Amino acid sequence: MVAIDKERLPRHVAIIMDGNGRWATQRGLTRIVGHRRGKDSVKEVVETARRLGIPYLSLYAFSSENWHRPKDEVSALMRFLRHYLVTEVKRMMKNGIRLLTIGNIRKLPREVQLALRDVVERTKRNTGMTVILAVSYGGREELTEAVRAIARRVERGDLGPEAIDEELVASSLGTAGIPDPDLLIRTSGEMRISNFLLWQIAYTEIYVTDTLWPDFRERQFLEAITEFQSRERRFGRTGEQTEREHLRVAH
Repeated sequence: MVAIDKERLPRHVAIIMDGNGRWATQRGLTRIVGHRRGKDSVKEVVETARRLGIPYLSLYAFSSENWHRPKDEVSALMRFLRHYLVTEVKRMMKNGIRLLTIGNIRKLPREVQLALRDVVERTKRNTGMTVILAVSYGGREELTEAVRAIARRVERGDLGPEAIDEELVASSLGTAGIPDPDLLIRTSGEMRISNFLLWQIAYTEIYVTDTLWPDFRERQFLEAITEFQSRERRFGRTGEQTEREHLRVAH
């Protein structure tokens, strides 16, 4: 049994869900079967995070680069996404889960856009937990859009260049109002962040596991949380400074 300190849970966990294709290939199956199996991992991880009391969970479901994959695979992923949304909305309402989405949603098939918007609207008042689904998402694209939005405000005269600071940039991103991730989990053993939440993960703890996403379930998620809790987060300060801050907050 994995021991979790409920007093030191991450507030926001982000996950790069990688390895569906490799999982299937290793078993002589099609990549599409791997994606189908990966949906079960999504359900279990969301449920585990909710049960633990983690307020925010971000899932990298489909990157802007994934559009370059074979058409049949992309079509299957879109079908799986729509099916997940349609079948899981009742569970989200029952468990108080709010769904948000980030990414260039306009590129999605119309039926997927409608399903996403419907679930986001229906769950918007839920307060038990927030799941952020990154779909057709790229971190560089998100930053570029934020810069454009800020530039338009400067051009209109609503904002001076000297007023541009980190807080303004953060508030111009798709994740505005959401705390930065404390923990980023990457499955499949790849040592890269794949254009995910580039601004937001500046001080995020990164955990990489060789487990492929279809095999990543409750136990593996709890192991990641335990590893996170074993680390000292200094945010650029010394260990002594961090310890003094902890003592000050405790008293």
